[in-house]
Amino acid sequence: MSATKPSRLVGFYNLPVADRQELLVQHGWLEEQDLLRLASHPALSLDQANHMIENVIGVHPLPLGIALNFMVNGREVLVPMAIEEPSVVAGASYMAKLARTNGGFQAQADEPLMIGQMQILDLPNPHLARYRLLAEKEAILAEAKKVDPILQELGGGPKDLEVRLIENSPIGTYLVLHLIMDVRDAMGANAVNTTVEKLTPMVEAISGGRVHLRILSNLADRRLARATCVIPAAQFSQGNFSGEEVRDGIIAAWAFAASDPYRAATHNKGIMNGIDAVVIATGNDWRAVEAGAHAYAAHSGTYTSLSQWGKDTQGNLVGTLELPLAVGIVGGATKVHPLAKLALKIMAVQSAQELAEIIVSVGLAQNLAALRALATEGIQRGHMALHARQVAMAAGAQGDEIEKLANHLVASQKVRIDYAEQILQSWRKSS
Repeated sequence: MSATKPSRLVGFYNLPVADRQELLVQHGWLEEQDLLRLASHPALSLDQANHMIENVIGVHPLPLGIALNFMVNGREVLVPMAIEEPSVVAGASYMAKLARTNGGFQAQADEPLMIGQMQILDLPNPHLARYRLLAEKEAILAEAKKVDPILQELGGGPKDLEVRLIENSPIGTYLVLHLIMDVRDAMGANAVNTTVEKLTPMVEAISGGRVHLRILSNLADRRLARATCVIPAAQFSQGNFSGEEVRDGIIAAWAFAASDPYRAATHNKGIMNGIDAVVIATGNDWRAVEAGAHAYAAHSGTYTSLSQWGKDTQGNLVGTLELPLAVGIVGGATKVHPLAKLALKIMAVQSAQELAEIIVSVGLAQNLAALRALATEGIQRGHMALHARQVAMAAGAQGDEIEKLANHLVASQKVRIDYAEQILQSWRKSS
């Protein structure tokens, strides 16, 4: 697909769903046949679902939205996001609009290195066993490379080996062998797990111990992704707030998360609102990404903010975000789920690293959206305006009643289901 297609689609939000779909076709993001997957019937058939997990009884769809305005490393990108929470797609899109005035997001992802762990128990002399394993490092790596020759041909496979001594555990001292593997464009769990399991006899023979657990780590700190953006303070001017006031409010709100784990948990949850939505849309393992992100947020010994915000010498707001992002474009649901395949097509990504660069950019945009709201009118104003639609639907509103009731709830500042039911009943009685 051409990189010249626009991600800035003015008025997209106000269009009917069918018109939004057609606009994506007109601009070359989708083809006519792709629209069949976006129809109201389930894109994932029961038969497909039944072959993906156990005890299937149906499918559970989520709204699939498009985040607009993103420019990542100079490339226009539309970002599919699967999420049920209001304001996330809109918030990320608006922050991407502000960021694009100064070049958008610059992002970079590390090589796709994953860690496979082997727990080695029952060692008479753990220090000697560690020495022996490191002495046989090249032989162990050579054996590991035999497990997946295709991955080797693609330039991936085992790259390094580490051995850690764990001394203060509830079961005493033991060793952990880390096998570092390049998994190319896959998330990598299957490749890593298969390899460490195959190495068990060799590692036991060399160490003289017993290999117990053999599994990858979701703290993928060899596979980090990072993004940055620079936004002039004037872009934040709104109502009674000057751009400088909003900028400084954003920095102060970030400082709260940087210094207080209670605030950091909610702050990072906001980042993951954006990240998870793209991870889910592309059929990747959002639980693995969540686990890695929060573990990384505590890697200094104290749980803190994943993002950093400050200002440069010109007074611009400068933001950065770094976290582990183990995502793939091959294997798993990314190649099985019809909408996951479509999401990857829309983004036109060519590698897992490029996908990670887009995802981390969305996380930074979503973080900025939340901080800006908190620093100005509060998080609830914009969020509740969108949440009112869900409340209206939950109260039983249908068709044109939904927007009418949602607007009434927002105007009355009573976005509650009991009040919505009361208003809806009164309207229907009087009609």
